[in-house]
Amino acid sequence: MAEQEAPAAPGQEITKPDRGHLIGLGGMWLAKWSLVLVAIALGALLFGWIIEKLWVIVLPVLLAIVVCTVLWPPTRAMTKRGIPPAAAAATTLVLFIAVLAGIIAGIVPSVVSQAPELANKATEGINQVQDWLQGPPINLKDDQIEEGIHTIIAKVQESGTVIASGVFTGVSTASSLLLTLGLVLVLSFFFIKDGPRFIPWLHSVSGGRAGRHLEVVLGRMWDTLGGFIRTQALVSLIDAVFIGAGLLILGVPLAPVLAILTFIGGFIPIVGAFVAGALAVLVALVANGLTTAVIVLIIILVVQQIEGNVLQPVLQSKSMKLHAVVVLLAVTAGASVFGIVGAFLAVPTAAVAAVVVRYIGEQIDEKSAEANIPDDVAADEDIDDAEREGVTIDQAAVAPKGIAPKAITPQAE
Repeated sequence: MAEQEAPAAPGQEITKPDRGHLIGLGGMWLAKWSLVLVAIALGALLFGWIIEKLWVIVLPVLLAIVVCTVLWPPTRAMTKRGIPPAAAAATTLVLFIAVLAGIIAGIVPSVVSQAPELANKATEGINQVQDWLQGPPINLKDDQIEEGIHTIIAKVQESGTVIASGVFTGVSTASSLLLTLGLVLVLSFFFIKDGPRFIPWLHSVSGGRAGRHLEVVLGRMWDTLGGFIRTQALVSLIDAVFIGAGLLILGVPLAPVLAILTFIGGFIPIVGAFVAGALAVLVALVANGLTTAVIVLIIILVVQQIEGNVLQPVLQSKSMKLHAVVVLLAVTAGASVFGIVGAFLAVPTAAVAAVVVRYIGEQIDEKSAEANIPDDVAADEDIDDAEREGVTIDQAAVAPKGIAPKAITPQAE
């Protein structure tokens, strides 16, 4: 931290730095960076508070951006063939809605038709568990089992008010959900139609130097987000196909529904795959017995191991560049603050934030390298940058001390 002293002249006494002075410098350095960290933490808290207050607006915007990463490639392909941007955006959006409606229409009848069978199987499963608890080696008595059942019922009754309030809240939330979905679709249309105009407009508003930085950062953000969505969709599709095929072969009820849930759960790394797999094993246990449930568990573990050790590293190494611990913490934080939607948006948000951090690090490295460039070279680079931006500057103003300025050559208009 202390500057290295010049070698002492012959006959000059060498003085060692004072210990207290060095400790003081270290304390000043620690205090400065502590204030910086506190400022960053306060800024993050303020940003989170603003996002929470404006979540009704922020959520549709984020979901629309995610939708655009899926719909932009076909829209761009149509515009390259001469189709107007508005028509191309409307066509891809209508097809997207039709696909979602078809998936929902295929799920609901299957669930409704097989729900009574699953209920009966669940009752049989509970009776089997009760018989197993009464037999060796546990040997529970009927009164002990009944006491446990009554305890569970009491816990449910205690939560009755919470459940009831949640139902009434859900009724009021349904209209908000429809409004959010409608806003997402409208924003997606305009984002897809007018997206290519955004960067040039932002570049003109922010100026040359800032515009270049924003253009690079936003381009990397878009590539990262699009890469995550497309890669995760491919990985989730592979999981859903193989796990769904195993469920169909074993005759597990609701196999198509469970396959679709596996596909959706794949977009929530770590947590989504676990929940979807646990649900598939539970349905197999209730409907087909313990042996089938164990086989389903083995299939899920094998598929997820291949996904985690082969597909994910290969496909997402270039798009994400996030450690598994960062992914897990991001999903946990997003789910705890914003629920399922937060868990879904946590990883792409963390990846986008990592893009910003990496770019800032690159700029710091460049500035550090520039600090070691000789003054005359740095002055020449400043002049070149100004000339590229069309700005005429006085070279004497940027010439280092002790170096004569170069002759100014008029630039051609």
